[in-house]
Amino acid sequence: MNAIDSPIGAVAGQTIARTALYQEVAERLRVRIFAHDMAPGSWVDEQALADEFGISRTPMREALKVLAAEGLVVLKPRRGCYVAELSEQDLDEVFPVMALLEGRAALEAAGKASDADLARLAALHAELERHGAAADADRFFAVNDAFHAALQEIAGNRWLQHLIDDTRKMIKLTRRHSLLVEGRLDQSLAEHRQILEALQARNPERAARAMHDHLLSGREALAKLGSTLR
Repeated sequence: MNAIDSPIGAVAGQTIARTALYQEVAERLRVRIFAHDMAPGSWVDEQALADEFGISRTPMREALKVLAAEGLVVLKPRRGCYVAELSEQDLDEVFPVMALLEGRAALEAAGKASDADLARLAALHAELERHGAAADADRFFAVNDAFHAALQEIAGNRWLQHLIDDTRKMIKLTRRHSLLVEGRLDQSLAEHRQILEALQARNPERAARAMHDHLLSGREALAKLGSTLR
């Protein structure tokens, strides 16, 4: 049995339903899309991928339908499937939505955070400070993701988390990264200080405003980067 199609085991004598093959394929493709191994705007060679994974085209097509529903790929009649690509208008529309969602997460987290939660966020922020001082954008970006994820976990609103996750998928499609803009890393770090200070003060409105402004500031940086690339 192919490794991608194997069951995941049993508990207390009851077989656990395995993940549908097309769902496993969809997840593998998501990873490639987010890593830009499958570049925005590129054609998806269904047959080549099916051969690589050792599967038929049926589960591959089902996986692509899932990704199309998420907005990660575009199915074009008689032309095939392409990785989605965000336009400047798309970014102008999606970032304010993300700012509202993450601002709400910060507001809820500020009202719920325990001392242990705040200590965890402070530790993550300390890592941001170290990577910022070293001008290590890649590690800064990874810890930044961890900080945002931890804050959303503290907020504990599963509906909000679902919306944030779906919206973030779209932002990950962009080829550009705001931290590549000169001075943006230091600016982002300063914004994170304001977010953390608001959380530590347990001030929900201030935390929401700081996070909202932080997201919009990231969009402004991407716009600057885009203008230099055109």
